[in-house]
This record gives sequence, structure tokens and C-alpha cells, in this order.
Amino acid sequence: SSKFSVNISILVVAVVIFLLVLHHNFLGLSDFLKRELSDSNPLGLQPIDFIPAVPQRLADERNDKEISVVIAASDERLGGAIAAMNSIYRHTKSNVVFYIVTLNDTVDHLRLWLSNTALKNLRYRILDFDPRVLEGKVQVDPQKADTLKPLTFARFYLPNLVPHAEKAIYVDDDIIVQDDILELYNTPLKPGHAAAFSDDCDSTTNKVAVRGAGNQYNYIGFLDYKKETIRKLAMKANTCSFNPGVFVANLTEWKLQNITKQLEKWMALNVAEELYSRTLAGSITTPPLLIVFYKQHSSIDPMWNVRHLGSSAGKRYSPQFVKAAKLLHWNGHFKPWGRTASYAEVWEKWYVPDPTGKFSLLRRHSEAYEAK
Repeated sequence: SSKFSVNISILVVAVVIFLLVLHHNFLGLSDFLKRELSDSNPLGLQPIDFIPAVPQRLADERNDKEISVVIAASDERLGGAIAAMNSIYRHTKSNVVFYIVTLNDTVDHLRLWLSNTALKNLRYRILDFDPRVLEGKVQVDPQKADTLKPLTFARFYLPNLVPHAEKAIYVDDDIIVQDDILELYNTPLKPGHAAAFSDDCDSTTNKVAVRGAGNQYNYIGFLDYKKETIRKLAMKANTCSFNPGVFVANLTEWKLQNITKQLEKWMALNVAEELYSRTLAGSITTPPLLIVFYKQHSSIDPMWNVRHLGSSAGKRYSPQFVKAAKLLHWNGHFKPWGRTASYAEVWEKWYVPDPTGKFSLLRRHSEAYEAK
């Protein structure tokens, strides 16, 4: 009988193993199906391109965990996105996949630039952003219709852009990364937090105040506290703001809390009630994020978003500090692809020339314009 019970035990173990294998395969299949289905997206974000084949040599060197990096690429700033992606790619052995959000008319130019240069081993997916999703959510001034940049809102739609990732990094196109992006990706997020940003008061960046932008670093600089809707939120006006140009998102939490819907609500309310501060008229993407993530976000290491490099043409940091920065961010008027920007030589190292010559022409025009 003991022999019989041993046989039964072996049989039970075998059945359990068989069921586990079956379950695992089934999960893999359902994941695969989910992936297939989720590619047709209700948002009008159509995946256009995916280059999944990593050359064998790179596959051996790079770790296989996928790190999703979302970046928006507009035509007149395409060289910025190219340099940013190159700097990220060259500093990591991780399996980074870029989700490049763009508008329809930029796709061919972008694809040509990526496939005909040193970037041809990049893994990426091009996503076509449909500006119609913003109807009724942003005020378009007919006199300044061209000032609305639909792609600045791409970051509000992260789960639609990267449907099967649990976590993603969003970066602006005016950045250069000087360290391994894996470190930023591994930023710990507190339970219940859907994102981690770099706060404006904690940072090394804040040592030099931005002239003329008084309240650049707190909520009253972005929101109109004379409006009842804002006052009712009971958010302290001197709360430190954060910079939404670089952040890490926990997409599981983002979907759970319906962050995209919340952001859209504050966009639509602003159209109706003009809730944003007039002093920073340029920034219409920051206020909804400040409201939705009020006291509800984790922090990234300030060295992963050393910013205001574009605030003035002068140098605001020592060469040693710029070298030590893990991520440099030229937010502000002076972009590194224009001649008057400070530290443009750092950016230039990662720029990959445009095979069509179109961007070089644009740069020359903008330099002529800045020189006036």
C-alpha cells in the first residue's frame, strides 16, 4: 500500500505540473490575444511601426526586460527627439523600446531618419496621435491657432500609448540623458502613487531663481486662486510645483485611478472657467497634472531632471555639475538646437544629422531668427 500511495503522490505531482504548464501557456496566449486586440485603439492612436528584431550581438548584451520610454516628436523639433533617444540608447544595456508619438505628416521623415543613420538598431514604435481627442478640452485662440501643440498632451494618454506596460518613462524632446535610464525606471513609487516627478523646491535646479517668473515654483504660479473652483480644492497656494517634462508612471495605478479621465476633466473645466494662472500662459499642460497629482506623487532624484538650461542664454551651472547631471533638460525658450542656447555642445554630441537635410535648414532659420 505504501508503494501505491507513492505512485498516487507521483501522479498528483505530475498532474499539478501539467496544469501549471497549461495555465502558464494559457496566460501567455491570453496576453498575446490581449496585445493583438489592444493594438486597435479607441483613441485614434494607431501603431504604425514596430521594429522588434534586435540584432543578436545586442540581444546578448542587453537585458531582456522591456523599458518603455514615451517621447513626443513634432516635425519642427524632430532633431531634439532624435538626440534624446540616441543619448538614452547609448547609455544603457537595457532593452529600451521607444514609443514615439507624432502627427501623421511627420511619420515618413521620422522613419527615414531612424532607418538611414546610426539609430537603425533602435527598437521603437511610431504612434500617430489624433488631435481630435482634444476637442472641447483646450481653448484654441483663432489668432494663435498654431500655438496649440497637440503633442504636449500625449503624456496624458500613457496607458493608451503603451497598453501592455506596467510602468513607463515619459521624457520631453529637449533632454539629454547621461546615465543608465534603468536607474530612472527603477525609481520607487509609493503605494497608491501613479507617477513620480521632480519637485521644483527640492532641486539643485532651484538654487538659481528664474528672473521675472516670480512664482515659478509653486501652485499659485500655475493656477488662478481667485477662481472658486480652485479655492474649493483646498490646495495650498505655496505648495511646491513639479516639472512634468520627465516622469515615471505606474500604469496599473494610472488606469485604476482613471488619471486620464481626471486630467481631461480639468482641461474641459479650464475651457469653461479659465482656471489657469495668466502669469505662465505658455504652460497649459502643467496645471491639470498639478491638480490631479496634488500631494499624490512620488519623487524622482533631482539629478534625473536638471532643468532650466533653456531659461536664459547664460550659463547657470558649473561644467562639473553639468557633467554630473544624469539628465539635462533645456526647458525654456532657448533650445539646444538653436545657437544661443547654453551647453549646446553637450547636446551636439548626441545629435544625429538629418539625412534629408530638412532639420538643418530649420536650425539655420531659427538661429538667424534668434540672432535678430
